[in-house]
Amino acid sequence: MGTSTRAVFVTGAAGGIGTATAEALSERGYRVYAGVRAEAPHLRDLAGVEQVRIDVTDPGSVAAAAGEVARLQDGAGLAGVVNNAGVIVQGPLELVPAEELHRQFAVNVFGPAEVTRAFAPLLRTGGGRLINISAPTARLAMPFAGPISASKAALDALSDAARIELAAQGVAVITVVPGSVETGIFAKANAAAETALAAADPARLALYRRRIEAVDAAVARMRGAKPDRVARTIVRALEASRPRPRYAAGSDVRPALILARLPFRLRDRVVVRMLGLGKATAA
Repeated sequence: MGTSTRAVFVTGAAGGIGTATAEALSERGYRVYAGVRAEAPHLRDLAGVEQVRIDVTDPGSVAAAAGEVARLQDGAGLAGVVNNAGVIVQGPLELVPAEELHRQFAVNVFGPAEVTRAFAPLLRTGGGRLINISAPTARLAMPFAGPISASKAALDALSDAARIELAAQGVAVITVVPGSVETGIFAKANAAAETALAAADPARLALYRRRIEAVDAAVARMRGAKPDRVARTIVRALEASRPRPRYAAGSDVRPALILARLPFRLRDRVVVRMLGLGKATAA
């Protein structure tokens, strides 16, 4: 990889895994185009990092960002694009508002697809790699996390298809799967879920409340990894001479993927027991 193409575009760079990835790439001498929806002051002092405004749900914004990066690269192309921007929508499917489900897919599925379309020419020019950030729930859908599970499953399917489509053009497509990570995205998800549930029919909500509380308690007991662990995995995927199609970035990823391969009834029993749902009855 030549120095002219040691440049990477990262979406969702304003926090969490995105910020950690920008920092890790900066430390290794990459030029980083940090995709942000609004100015992120904490990124200003990172060497080689330039913020680029982007809203992945707006095709015009994505096209403008790709044009800006192409101008700044001046024909050099990119070493990588990291589709990291994402949101979590959670709650019982019956009570998740339609607009929230649409928002889940707009950010987590349609956004990466739009970024891929806009930035593919830069990846072809630079012989770069497309890295999509997935989740264990793509393979192991969890109760009260149907929207995020479905969106990551869709992203995995797009990644698998694009991996074969782009391979002949010299562009590797890689999926990085973080486990539980200590970032602010979960607090935002909880706040959004509480707002949505507050507007739900109380009688319907009562059917789920105790089981939601059981899941919340089980999740609170889980220890998340630091974002920089995921960032190191992303860097490894970018720099490997023969990158793997999928990288796990967390100690809880492999057990989840093993559980996903169990027969359905056995898998369901394990999930119910793991989340304490067997003792949580409806009101």
